[in-house]
Amino acid sequence: MSRRGPAKPPSRLGPLWGRPVGRMLAHVLWRTTVIGKRNVPRKGPVIIIANHVGFIDGPVAVGVTPRSAHFIVKTEMFVSMLAVILRASGQIELAHGGREALARGRAVLQRGRVVGVFPEGSRGSGDAASLGGGAAWLALHGDAPVVPLALLGTRLTGESVSIWPKPGRRLIAEFGEPFRLDLPDTLKGAARQKAAEEIVAERLRAHVHDVDARSPIDLPQDDPLRDGVQG
Repeated sequence: MSRRGPAKPPSRLGPLWGRPVGRMLAHVLWRTTVIGKRNVPRKGPVIIIANHVGFIDGPVAVGVTPRSAHFIVKTEMFVSMLAVILRASGQIELAHGGREALARGRAVLQRGRVVGVFPEGSRGSGDAASLGGGAAWLALHGDAPVVPLALLGTRLTGESVSIWPKPGRRLIAEFGEPFRLDLPDTLKGAARQKAAEEIVAERLRAHVHDVDARSPIDLPQDDPLRDGVQG
């Protein structure tokens, strides 16, 4: 992917402190119920795909994932002190079209570790109605199972996409069953990528809708990004 040689994966040391911080936020500052942790393979490369509802999705996902993980994060988040924290905790910056971020994500997978992606790209309704192609590309080129993660409660209807929930709020994080892409070898190029995107989107969307249907916490019924009400 890069003319400068193989991409360098982020340091393994970052998640050693980043994950405990995420766990503290998820379980001490907020009350997060975690379901399905056994669906995350204990060894080998894994791709976590999560819906994106609110500002705290990233640290909560890092905290509830039962293995150290490197999440791909939009470059807009790499500002001021937050940039220092994100880089130090081993997160991957998504910038310049995303090619370098995907290369670094694949390097993490080749190292037998975990990469996390929010395929929706932006915080909003969290229903996985529209997804980008990065997670599908990693699934095609990273030789790793994909595990969907549904997050509920990080933003409620009427709240800003930048909300920092009050302490004690109940959250739900549920991991679905892992899956691998099973595409025919005759499918090549753009058609193969499109087919992968459709599978990844369908599996994440189905998992999120299933969790939402039986959860005491609902997904937001509004979409500030769609409705032009950001804050």
